[in-house]
Amino acid sequence: MQERTLGSSGLKVSAIGLGCMTMTGGYSGMPDRQDMIGLLRRAVDLGVTFFDTAEIYGPHVNEELVGEALAPYADRVVIATKFAQDIDPGHASLGVGCWVRPTSLVRWRGRCAGSGWM
Repeated sequence: MQERTLGSSGLKVSAIGLGCMTMTGGYSGMPDRQDMIGLLRRAVDLGVTFFDTAEIYGPHVNEELVGEALAPYADRVVIATKFAQDIDPGHASLGVGCWVRPTSLVRWRGRCAGSGWM
């Protein structure tokens, strides 16, 4: 797999990345969690090292899935995530306005290449 360097950070990732949004629903029904974990791990086996997720996908459940699936590969992968949505945790819906509190990134102890977070 070819690699690319992200910006001036020196962070190298696979030329092909994997967007993970629909792995926890979205445009369709809810895929089987174990199938998605297997898919993510197979992607690593095939050389993919760059994965994209977001706090808003779920909310939170997509980051949790990606973190769980890729934890055994933490030294080999980069996860990009997007955050800043005002999510009402009591209602699993968007609140009013925007805020930045990347607490979900704390759960992932690998390298993060997120929106303004590195």
